Amino acid sequence: MEDPVKAPLSKAGEAAAELKVAPNGVHVNGETSRWTPSSWTTKPIKQDVIYEDRAAVSKALAKLERCPPIVTPTEICKLKERLRDVALGKAFLLQGGDCAELFDYCNSNMIESKIKLLLQMSLVLIYGAGKPVVRIARMAGQFAKPRSSPTEQYNGRTITAFRGDNINGYDPEERAPDPSRLVSAYFHSAATSNYIRASLSSGIADLHSPLDWELGHVKEEGIKAKYETIVNSITESLSFMKTVGADTAASGLETVELYTSHEGLLLEYEQSLTRHLKKSPSPHHHHQHPPRGLPNGTHPSSPPEETKQYYNTSAHFLWIGDRTRQPDGAHIEYFRGIANPIGLKIGPSMPAADIVPLLDLLNPAHEIGKITLITRYGASAIAALLPAHIAAVQASAHAGTVIWQCDPMHGNTRSTPTGVKTRHFENILSEVGDAMRIHKDMGSFLGGVHLELTGEAVTECVGGSEGLGEGDLEGGGYKSFCDPRLNEKQALELAFLVAGGFRKG
Repeated sequence: MEDPVKAPLSKAGEAAAELKVAPNGVHVNGETSRWTPSSWTTKPIKQDVIYEDRAAVSKALAKLERCPPIVTPTEICKLKERLRDVALGKAFLLQGGDCAELFDYCNSNMIESKIKLLLQMSLVLIYGAGKPVVRIARMAGQFAKPRSSPTEQYNGRTITAFRGDNINGYDPEERAPDPSRLVSAYFHSAATSNYIRASLSSGIADLHSPLDWELGHVKEEGIKAKYETIVNSITESLSFMKTVGADTAASGLETVELYTSHEGLLLEYEQSLTRHLKKSPSPHHHHQHPPRGLPNGTHPSSPPEETKQYYNTSAHFLWIGDRTRQPDGAHIEYFRGIANPIGLKIGPSMPAADIVPLLDLLNPAHEIGKITLITRYGASAIAALLPAHIAAVQASAHAGTVIWQCDPMHGNTRSTPTGVKTRHFENILSEVGDAMRIHKDMGSFLGGVHLELTGEAVTECVGGSEGLGEGDLEGGGYKSFCDPRLNEKQALELAFLVAGGFRKG
């Protein structure tokens, strides 16, 4: 079998070789890089949206260009520092939220339930991993979804597929792409982000408050006892900190950092919220002293930092989907120019030989923590695919710079005999466990998990301690308009089991 690391140059390799981007953003041959926020429009694009009224599209995009940023460079750079720690093995990344947000999800109860769930999961993972947890929500912008087919059947007729609330409506009579939804997406994202900030500053994440773990759903006494041991350890630790006087405002127990993310699918929207803004200084450079003979703030191997960079201000973190990562395509072209941390979905269709050339395009400076590789194989395929992908990165100049994150959701989707999409909890858990084992065996480490979950009591995934079966999917508890999500009990249980895996090494 062909060595995946030494395979002939693929399309990704050819694109990277042709581009020849140096770390300072200038072509190796001396020509200035021609990237602009709109340079993606010169490239072929996948998952594009065709609008009938282009004048209305231009009007909506002009409105977005006048709107203030949803997030700031300071927040983005702070996340980059946190992700640098994840890449170095000093922290763990928890990313989770809805498959596809709806505008209706922009309400206080749903936002708070997700914040609380991510907080509880992170506490369990801190216990298991013994390191800080970086929290990123799939919230405040996860409105667009890629689809395998642009159409679907409804009552004997062909209609446009539902592409997400910022493109069209779920109602069969609202399937025509509507450019006014782009502006609605901005305001729903901004409102959600503002309420997240307000909730965190008002004490929703205050660890002094009692936590309701609700373990009554766990039917097996042995498993329940293990979970209660973890909960007791966490609550005892918090009580101990209060007793010894670490219970102060400076301890950071009153609030947590929570960042927002979504798939950067709709490039016209993303371009409209891309801003050329002053770069926030990197905290891990603050206390470094230059060698003698060099002016302060300079280093012999590094050019002076630019005073401004292009930031996508729609979210702190954006990712490229498995269907839109063509090396010569529009999405890679857009993403290679923004300063935000970037996720790259990797599935069974990704040849190992394509990974490093894509990293060359997206992270030519080999910035630590810039790229998160989000693996999504499926429980039955991970053992055959992940080792070659790890080996390809380890043999490259990007070794030690990327975050390996397991997405155990998308590769494990299947349909019941009646056509209902679901996921088995056991397959989700199996893929995470195999990811941990394979990374350890290869001298690597799993840096995070990427989950589709909700704080609601839905019944969309089967299995887990609740004992949900396929018969439970047919009732009113199935609320997803796209892919099935873990409910709050299943998500917390997964955190318990992952924490147990960390404790066992």
